[in-house]
Amino acid sequence: MAQYDDDYARRFGEGGDPSDIEAARDIAEVPAVEIITTAAVHLMSAAAVKCGLADEPGAEIDLDEARKLINALAGLVTAGAPDISDMHARSLRDGLRTLQLAFREASPIQDPIGKGPGEKWTGPVT
Repeated sequence: MAQYDDDYARRFGEGGDPSDIEAARDIAEVPAVEIITTAAVHLMSAAAVKCGLADEPGAEIDLDEARKLINALAGLVTAGAPDISDMHARSLRDGLRTLQLAFREASPIQDPIGKGPGEKWTGPVT
């Protein structure tokens, strides 16, 4: 239990390390829209790599992982869209749709329309 408590304190800045406290202050100044879009971009980038869209030769396609990332991205975009500007939401939706279509193209077994990754939240993508 003590090891868990030490790990928790180290991760969440409760150990009193000045750099942790400074990082917490820095993150407090970041607008929510920036945090949401940054998280979405990370999910998009990871999903693109897992769908085989990476520039690296020999990049491994992992559609199971891509499905999870696209589902998470769809949930974030759908939930966050009302709270961020239309400009941000539109670009995130476009990126999400592109990934959903790339997943469909990369998949040897097609999901039924409306059952692909993220379509629970976005509706059917064609």
